Amino acid sequence: MDALWLSIRLAFCVAVILLLFGTPLACWISRTRWRGKFLIESVVALPLVLPPTVLGFYVLLTLGSNGPIGKLWQSWFGHPLAFTFSGLVIASVFYSLPFAVQPMVTAFESVDSRLTDAAAVLGAGSFRMFWRIVLPLSVPGVITAAVLSFAHTLGEFGVVLMVGGNIPGVTRTVSIDIYDHVQSLEVDAANRMALALLFISFAVLSSIYAVNRRVWSPWLVKHGD
Repeated sequence: MDALWLSIRLAFCVAVILLLFGTPLACWISRTRWRGKFLIESVVALPLVLPPTVLGFYVLLTLGSNGPIGKLWQSWFGHPLAFTFSGLVIASVFYSLPFAVQPMVTAFESVDSRLTDAAAVLGAGSFRMFWRIVLPLSVPGVITAAVLSFAHTLGEFGVVLMVGGNIPGVTRTVSIDIYDHVQSLEVDAANRMALALLFISFAVLSSIYAVNRRVWSPWLVKHGD
């Protein structure tokens, strides 16, 4: 079960980081009129089409002892960044970036521009406008982004294997643990871990559909009167 808890901790860290840094990026993409924004959108969406091993390879080069980030990290903390939990977090943030940014971009773009225009006329600043109007109206998209990035990170395999290896208690995630059990012909152990991952994935995806279909909206309308 150590691998499962490590995966949950990794997925939680990645989801929080992506919400913190992905929200302003998604807001900028949804509001900017810069013609070259398609380049940024392409970079964000790249993990969707790039093989995980390719992405993991280049992240490993960047985080390795001879890479720019790896060298800086080692000079600051005295140990390498690759094959550590921190390295897994960084790699997973890049790998799950589109699953956080794209739902929020869609949600932000769906906000009626007349509301923001009216707020601007009344003197509201950009930050206040986003915090008081855009974000509250985009809550389902933000929740979708958080849950998708969590679920995607929870089951990733190729990137974490390339960047973190297979170190028990440090970088061995649940997907790698399942693979190890299968390789060792430990079918029962692999099945238990796979069922746990299946249950968690189903639960988080169900929460997305529950929010997007407004399962609780009748209750909110009833008690909001």
